[in-house]
Amino acid sequence: MKRILLLATGGTIASKESGRGLSPAITSDEILGYVPDLKDFCQVDAIQVMNLDSTNIGPSHWLEIAGAIREHYRNYDGFVVTHGTDTMAYTAAALSYLIQDSPKPIVITGSQKSISLNDTDARRNVYDSFLYAADQDSHDVSIVFDGRVILGTRARKERSKSFNAFSSVDYPEAAVIRDGKLIRYLAPRQYSYGAEPTYYHKLEERVLLLTLIPGMEAQCLDLLKDSYQAVILQSFGVGGLPGGDAGPLAQALGEWLSDGKTIVMMTQVPYEGSDMSVYQVGQQVKEKYQLMEAYNMTMEAAVAKLMWVLGQTGQPDQVRELFYRPVQHDVIR
Repeated sequence: MKRILLLATGGTIASKESGRGLSPAITSDEILGYVPDLKDFCQVDAIQVMNLDSTNIGPSHWLEIAGAIREHYRNYDGFVVTHGTDTMAYTAAALSYLIQDSPKPIVITGSQKSISLNDTDARRNVYDSFLYAADQDSHDVSIVFDGRVILGTRARKERSKSFNAFSSVDYPEAAVIRDGKLIRYLAPRQYSYGAEPTYYHKLEERVLLLTLIPGMEAQCLDLLKDSYQAVILQSFGVGGLPGGDAGPLAQALGEWLSDGKTIVMMTQVPYEGSDMSVYQVGQQVKEKYQLMEAYNMTMEAAVAKLMWVLGQTGQPDQVRELFYRPVQHDVIR
């Protein structure tokens, strides 16, 4: 039997009513107690990495989770991380960059209702996650949720209450799990026996995500410049700036670049990505300032990747090369 390690981090799946709203209180061992059938196909151990509402999980916690996986990597065949749904897609993307080319599966799951409730989706999600983690052809970072297997760099939470909360954005689902059977849509990667992943240990947290709205003034960029090392600017449609390359927003971005900071343009439209070459208001700005573009990356992947990239280097040419280097199909240009 495969040996799988559960790493519990909190979230709705582990929550109980506190008298002032739900908060994580169920332990990793208690989670396993709700899914006794796991022992039929794998050996399971559990550790409690943290017990937080995922609203409170950020880059320092991503590093902590990655560190726990690295510490136990050689002793287990796969890993299941239970996590709150609200920031699960960010954590999945971050782990995809912090632990690259993993021959062993790292599965992230959670639920929309506590595992202690009768009408919960938690028990199925946990069971499916271990089923996927125990399969010999499973590798790298994935989210398993509501019977779907989604690459860690392609997931987004699109529903706040429904059990089918997550979608794979602009990329096929890797697999589905129906009635306890794993059905793959994508051919698994092939790894040589004994291969080790590449680990990274630094993230640059000073990354700002700013969404344009009609009428937004450039002053907001000026006020934020000293507090952040990079900005991801979510523009309209396929990408552009009001006023084009001569407008005040473009000039403010130029000042960021002059100070050695990083700018990435992306669309605020959920699907199909950006292409700043289409319209004059985008093409002129991109050419004048040599802006990077996220294309069809998810927002969560763009944020996590830029934090990872800037944690490795601050050299503009290297930043551009790393940002555009595909990791687990995160960007298609």
